[in-house]
Amino acid sequence: MKGCMGKTERCFAEHGAFFLACIMLSMFIGGCSVLSEGSWGRLDFKEANVYFNQGNYNASLRKYEQIIEKYPAMADRALFEMAMIYAYPVNKHKDYQKALECFQKLVRNYPESMYRQDSEMMIFHINNVIANDKRSAAQQSQIESLQQEVKNKGNEISTLQNMMGTLELKVLEILNLPADKILIEKGKRKMTLFSNGKVLRTYKIALGGNPNGPKERQGDNKTPEGIYFIDSRNMDSRYHLSLHISYPNEKDRKRARELGVSPGGNIMIHGIKNGYAWIGDHHAGFDWTNGCIAVTDEEIEEIERLVPNGTMVEIRP
Repeated sequence: MKGCMGKTERCFAEHGAFFLACIMLSMFIGGCSVLSEGSWGRLDFKEANVYFNQGNYNASLRKYEQIIEKYPAMADRALFEMAMIYAYPVNKHKDYQKALECFQKLVRNYPESMYRQDSEMMIFHINNVIANDKRSAAQQSQIESLQQEVKNKGNEISTLQNMMGTLELKVLEILNLPADKILIEKGKRKMTLFSNGKVLRTYKIALGGNPNGPKERQGDNKTPEGIYFIDSRNMDSRYHLSLHISYPNEKDRKRARELGVSPGGNIMIHGIKNGYAWIGDHHAGFDWTNGCIAVTDEEIEEIERLVPNGTMVEIRP
């Protein structure tokens, strides 16, 4: 399988090349976030991560190779991130075999590395998926002459496709890709984060105490409806972190002017009120906010990491 760039890779990508297991807790996209200020190679890792975010994967790989030469003590992390780039689905020149080689070298040469266990898991998953992919390709080659057999193999192929779909979602968790859209469905009491059209996370939510219909005026305890953006965040919120939604928009202001009222504001996505974290996900059993969207403390911490300022927020009835 030369660089995995032949039929195996095409089939692999067609069914969802996002095959990685949930190990990237060090926030790959966060680059040098795992390094403290002043740590060895901090700027070099940051530069490699900038290249990655720009889509210049070859430049990022070259930078990691330089890091391995300059900072041998950090070579295990550099190898791990190189392997992730080689396996990254968006990388048009991805090479699963080189990803395997990087993981294997890390396991072999750095037995005490914090990345060893994750690399061993990755080696297992990559080899397993490639083996299944080869079996699927062999089955497909018999379709023209053995159509009946293909029908019998249908369940097996379907299982493989489902596995690919599951692994595709796992890579999003590994890479901790930032969300580019938040969808809030008031009727379903559900909030979903998306990245490039893929679902990152879903959450149960609580709304304003008077949730039906769009927000019209200050004090009506309604959650708005429409298109907004995350325009700021409050790390010292009374509700364990909060992300500010850009309500009111122009449509909201116009409606309020016609009604002769103030449209209100200060609509947030936030956690539980400080001191009441023990309520946990039971909070979503009723609508208790003044118009905001509430999640648990653990969930708002995750959302705060995944959602940058400027992210679009669509709120549906």
